[in-house]
Amino acid sequence: MLIRTLLACLFSWAAWPVAAQSFPDRPIRVIVPVSPGGGTDIFARKLVELIGASLGQPIIVENRAGASGTIGTQAVLDSRPDGHTLGFVWNTPITAAPHTLGARYRMDSYTPVMRVGYSPFAICARPDFPASNLQEMVARIRANPGQYTWGNEGMGGVMHLGVERVWRRLGLELTAVPFQGAGQTLPAFLGGHITFYGGSLTGAVPALRAGTAKCLMLTTADGSPEAPGSQGLAALGLTDMAITIWWGLIAPSGVPADRLERLTAAFTEAARHPDFATLMQQQAAVLNIETGEAFARSIRAEYEALGTVARQLNLLR
Repeated sequence: MLIRTLLACLFSWAAWPVAAQSFPDRPIRVIVPVSPGGGTDIFARKLVELIGASLGQPIIVENRAGASGTIGTQAVLDSRPDGHTLGFVWNTPITAAPHTLGARYRMDSYTPVMRVGYSPFAICARPDFPASNLQEMVARIRANPGQYTWGNEGMGGVMHLGVERVWRRLGLELTAVPFQGAGQTLPAFLGGHITFYGGSLTGAVPALRAGTAKCLMLTTADGSPEAPGSQGLAALGLTDMAITIWWGLIAPSGVPADRLERLTAAFTEAARHPDFATLMQQQAAVLNIETGEAFARSIRAEYEALGTVARQLNLLR
């Protein structure tokens, strides 16, 4: 009996490395919970391109937009926790939607894998809008209450909460118009359907470079060289209200640690590739990699802060 037990253990130990090395054993899906074309989609596809065949299986990017990212995020979390389905998200479906949009998931429903970086949110006007700086924009809106509209990445999202807080502090009245990411907001803005583009500075870059937009307000404390003429919230004395959009990778809760480790290593290596750093710079984003528990702590802090804002705005669901 003892010999049989020892043999069983030996076979088990011998087989373990093979089993561990067999992951992934089929294509990996990366669900992007937003329409194609915006910064979230662009960054996800570049990471997948840079990873290439290093994991031994194809990686398929699947866009699943809707409900401010909660539909695609829920699809990630409903999948088997085996490491073959991941989500590349921005912060709204993670830190805002559970408070404001009735999302069924909470922080313990997923495992943070890595953050790649962040960018300011931006409020941009068309070139002929009668304001050349942030102070003039505020004065114009104040003189015309209720006449202007601003697009955003979804009601109850990170940008909506953050910017509404600014509007209220300044006593401004604008109508919020929700979209499903910059890929939808920017065309609506360029088509004249809304007064102001509201979304990541990354999403506004094509219009800035084409000269079809001017970004007057950023939600960081300071402006950005990528948006000439922009000013941050410090110009209004509102540095304490600064907030950014960030992008990162999540997995369903329960993925085995060895699989998470392999995925984290592959995606981190891709994010550190010079081509990815160049892309982020081109898209007016800041490369800032954070993994594991450090990433989880950042999420937790923002989740709690936005919960407070949602309560103050009577948006809790």
